[in-house]
Amino acid sequence: MLVDSHCHLEYEGLVEDQQGVLARARAAGVQGFLNISTRRSEWDRVVGTAARESDVWASVGIHPHEADAHADLGAGVLLKATEHPKVIGIGETGLDYYYDKSDRQVQQALFRMHIGVARETGLPLITHTRDAEDDTAAILTEEMEKGAFPALIHCFTASAEFGRKVLDLGLTISISGIVTFKNAQELQQVAASLPADRMLVETDSPFLAPVPHRGRKCEPAFVADTAAFVANLRGESLEALAGNTTRNFHALFQKAARPGQGAA
Repeated sequence: MLVDSHCHLEYEGLVEDQQGVLARARAAGVQGFLNISTRRSEWDRVVGTAARESDVWASVGIHPHEADAHADLGAGVLLKATEHPKVIGIGETGLDYYYDKSDRQVQQALFRMHIGVARETGLPLITHTRDAEDDTAAILTEEMEKGAFPALIHCFTASAEFGRKVLDLGLTISISGIVTFKNAQELQQVAASLPADRMLVETDSPFLAPVPHRGRKCEPAFVADTAAFVANLRGESLEALAGNTTRNFHALFQKAARPGQGAA
């Protein structure tokens, strides 16, 4: 049984047939879904889906693309949102210098604010980083020195060196369908060598559909294809990798109850 540790169930391409999307994923062996928010206006919908579906959880946070529009968001607002029993993570947050849709200093300030909330609540920080390895690593290192917090790098596409840095800081790395792409040799090497207890799998759906679904809207069901590909890279059975990544998810997201146990 697998967990899709990062999906956007409220996004166009999934929300129109959300029940069908969830049913297809469950039939493919997906036992849990972390529904990710990227802007404040999404929070109620993201949390509402998690409240309605026993195997769906929610995150609250601001994507770096949305930083300028949320520059005045205070930590108190984010803290209040984490009180819901199905909110188990902070983010996604982080830095994106590829598109530069928001001022970099504003991105950095919001990233640090999210880290503070993760530290205070103990909820894992869900980190997005693109073309911002140095600043992401520097901020994570500086903030860890102020006080530890749980965190992961979602949809990892960074260098092996960055991967070593964040593993040394105690972070977990989540692998998406990008690992199945032909030009992803470095990422494939990283995925093959990750510690078994520090790895998650995700879809980032409706984006980044893995092989053999390229060109289609990605769905949480496709996390099974990514997991099978990574298992093959690592010389493991799919069952072993699924077991490890599901255990890792629950070890990191400790507020998430296992199926049948109710809300934590």
